[in-house]
Amino acid sequence: MTSGTRPLWAGRALALVGIALVAFNLRTGVASLSPIISRVEHDIALDPAVVGLVGMLPPLCFAAFGIATPPLAKRFGLEPLLVGALLALTAGLAWRGLADSALALVAAGVVIFATTGIGNVLLPPLVKRYFPDRIGLVTTIYVTAMSISTFIPPLVAVPVADAAGWRVSIGAWAFVAVVSVIPWIALLVHPKRGAGVELPEEPASGGVRRMLRSSVAWSLAVIFIVSSFNAYSAFAWLPRVLVDIAGVSPAQAGALLSLYAAMGLPAGILVPIVAARYGRVRLLVAVSMTAFVLGYLGLLFVPETATWLWVALAGIGPLMFPLALVLINLRSRTHAGAVALSGFVQSVGYLVAAAGPLVVGFVHAATGGWTVPILILLASIVPGAIAGVVAARPRYVEDHTA
Repeated sequence: MTSGTRPLWAGRALALVGIALVAFNLRTGVASLSPIISRVEHDIALDPAVVGLVGMLPPLCFAAFGIATPPLAKRFGLEPLLVGALLALTAGLAWRGLADSALALVAAGVVIFATTGIGNVLLPPLVKRYFPDRIGLVTTIYVTAMSISTFIPPLVAVPVADAAGWRVSIGAWAFVAVVSVIPWIALLVHPKRGAGVELPEEPASGGVRRMLRSSVAWSLAVIFIVSSFNAYSAFAWLPRVLVDIAGVSPAQAGALLSLYAAMGLPAGILVPIVAARYGRVRLLVAVSMTAFVLGYLGLLFVPETATWLWVALAGIGPLMFPLALVLINLRSRTHAGAVALSGFVQSVGYLVAAAGPLVVGFVHAATGGWTVPILILLASIVPGAIAGVVAARPRYVEDHTA
């Protein structure tokens, strides 16, 4: 492991730009569709089950490829695997814009979210590989990029669809994806790509079994679950919730979804630094829990009053997402530990989170309203508070006593 701190750009500018660009692509496929799903339904017949499936695809694919990515990274290497994933992501985003049936829309989504799932898992060990001396700062940079890529698509989705059609609105993100490949190809062909960078240890065998026995791994997984369960439920259903209970227009609902996503920007900037530099994990968990409670209660009881405030507070709640990401590196001693922990936390976390959009949709259909679904989301934060206490203890996943 590289010791000491050296200038951020020294010998690793391509890696920094590459990490930021990849992070920017990790949520565009998720956030660009739901604000204009009604436009898509005009051309492609989508029953509620298909809409629920589309909402469930991201975390489900992220879970599956969270499990598959560590052995793939061991076989092909971090950078080559990432380049392949980004090229496939580009193809998937373009395909979704050209989809002419529900099957094609779902199939394109599988490609998009499978490759995004690979990127999810690879970014923390790439940060640990190239920036072991700047984990908090670089995690802040890439989580901030993810946050920006989460709130921009719903903000522009409706205006672009109005101007050029829904296919352009969701297909244009393929261009952004292909741009992100450039620095990683440059790293692969550059003769000094490894200069000054220590190569990571290969992931050790039996990583999943070790994670299953680790309270550190499980605490981070639960934190990740709570954040993702709520976030993916919101991305799938929040626009419709706001139209129904707050009386806003579809365009306003899209803007409010963008506000919800934008709250991840200050969280992405502050959370990794607060956690890495000051170790205030319990404080961050408390802020998250309070924001969730206030936001959901506002939507339950006074949705038409200060709607933006309740949406913003609910959007602060998922700050546990960047917290879990930075803790993956802070709670592992080695690159191998970071790869194994990242794969475990994200696969388990997204697997459970995949149920969020489906549960919310089914409960809404069964009850005919949004009160019970919001109460379910409110109850889901309780395990996060408990896991936060465990995760705050400064222990490492490699330790058998962890």
